[in-house]
Amino acid sequence: MARTGSVTVPRGHVEAVDIDGNEHAVKLGIWMTNTKSRRGKPDQAQLAELGVGWAR
Repeated sequence: MARTGSVTVPRGHVEAVDIDGNEHAVKLGIWMTNTKSRRGKPDQAQLAELGVGWAR
């Protein structure tokens, strides 16, 4: 949210993540869609703390 000003992620969004000097492509949009469809799971509380409205 700090970088973009929003927690809205388009389904097709791919985020580049650096892990130990290696760049990996993470399909963040698909992960968010899947997580949203599994409401009530442990990830939801963590997402709500980050400001994701539908996770509450």
